[in-house]
Formats: sequence, C-alpha cells, structure tokens
Amino acid sequence: MSAGVLVLAATPIGDPRDAAPRLREELATADVVAAEDTRRLRRLCAELDVTPAGRVLSFHEHNESGRAADLVPELVAGARVLVVTDAGMPSVSDPGYRLVAAAVEAGVRVTAVPGPSAVLTALAVSGLPVDRFCFEGFLPRKEGERARALAALAAEPRTMVFFEAPHRLTRALAAMAEAFGGERPAAVCRELTKTYEEVRRGGLAELAGWAEEHARGEITVVVAGASGPSASLEDAVAEVVARAAAGERLKDACAEVASATGLSKKVLYDAAVAARRT
Repeated sequence: MSAGVLVLAATPIGDPRDAAPRLREELATADVVAAEDTRRLRRLCAELDVTPAGRVLSFHEHNESGRAADLVPELVAGARVLVVTDAGMPSVSDPGYRLVAAAVEAGVRVTAVPGPSAVLTALAVSGLPVDRFCFEGFLPRKEGERARALAALAAEPRTMVFFEAPHRLTRALAAMAEAFGGERPAAVCRELTKTYEEVRRGGLAELAGWAEEHARGEITVVVAGASGPSASLEDAVAEVVARAAAGERLKDACAEVASATGLSKKVLYDAAVAARRT
C-alpha cells in the first residue's frame, strides 16, 4: 500500500466564495476529514455543494494530541487525511501543529491547500509597511504576561500582526499603547471579507478608545514597527541602571534612553526598577 498524505487546507475567513477550488476536491475525496468544528464544516460543505466521502471527526485544541496518535497510523497505512479549521490555515493559531510534527516524524508526506489568510489580508489593507513583518498570534491573557510580551517587542522594527478576541481588544490596545507609545500607527481589521468588514486606522491610544464601543467580530490587529535606532530592551535597561547609579534621576535616565531608542519610558522604568532589586 502506498504511503498516505496529510493535507492542511485553508478555509474562507468570511466569504465562502474565497474557497480554493482544490478545497472542494479534497473534501470530496479524503479518507478522513479532521475538522475543528464539525458543525461549521457541515455549513461550509453546504455552501460549497460538496459531501465528504470519508469519515468526519472533530479535531480541536483539546483533543489534538489524542487525535494525532490515532491518525498517524492511518496515514502510515495509506490514508489521505484532510485537516480544516474554522477559518484560515490549520496550525496558524489553530489546531494542526502537533499532527504535522507527528506525521513528519513518521515519514508521512505533508502538503497544503493554500487559501485565505487573515494575517496577509490584514497586512495588505492596513496601510502599514509590509516588506517585513512578524506574526505574534494571540497575546497572553494575563496582564503581567501580556506586558512582558509587549515589552520584548517594543524595539521590533518589523510590522507586527496580532489576533485578538473582541472582549479583550480594548485592554490589548491599551497595553500596546503603554508599551509602544500611544502614537504608534496601527490598524484594527474586523470581520475581514464579511458583510460588516471594517478597517480602523490610527494611533494605538486612539484605537483603544474606539474599541470600547466597536470591538465586535473577528479581529486582526496590525501595528507598525519601531522607528529610529533599534536597541534591545536588555541593553537599554542596562544603560538606564548605569546612568542612575552615576547619579542621574531614574525617570530622567529613562526619558533620555527612551528618546534615543524608541522604547517606552514606562517599560524602561519598570524594567530598571526590577533590575535594581535583583
């Protein structure tokens, strides 16, 4: 029996007409269709007028490890397994990575059906530089962890893309404004390719205020990278601590170093205080 193949297929992020023609073919021919939400899969199949010929099973973040253990032997035995998530490409902030890693380790071929991407769509319409970018996915939910994650990105020169839940959007934008500066250009893209698609552009502080009443739907946030001389947070904090040790007021040292590096004064101050305690 010939070896099987694992197929990761992108699904529409809103408009079902964006589905790649190959998606319909894969749904109709795969031996197994592993879907993040089988109810959404049924709706998508109805919209595409296709009926899966193979077995359909749930495949989500809570059962991915167990499903991977079950599916790899089927792949090795020759099955064609199709993975689809609710929207976009499997394994990109969605289930799929563990199964891909297990399949690769087992020597199974892994391929993909390219298609809609919230990351690339948001980048394209953001109006921000797109020649170099990084994808950061969802920020940590806990305030302290989120602040640390953003502090580490304060000097990132590339355009950054984030996913965020609507009920956390205001807090996330406010935290970004604190870490990156309230005037840092950004774009909030909601309901991309859907009926109520909206792209709101402005500074982070302005967008945080806007989000208090307009945070609805699927959200992708695009943030401009840091401008001016790049510096690591560690090096900048070391300079602040050294200047304070030499007699300069800590707040003044933070202001000077922030101005020279583009880092947030508050992030520098908090990090310097923590460093002096150790």
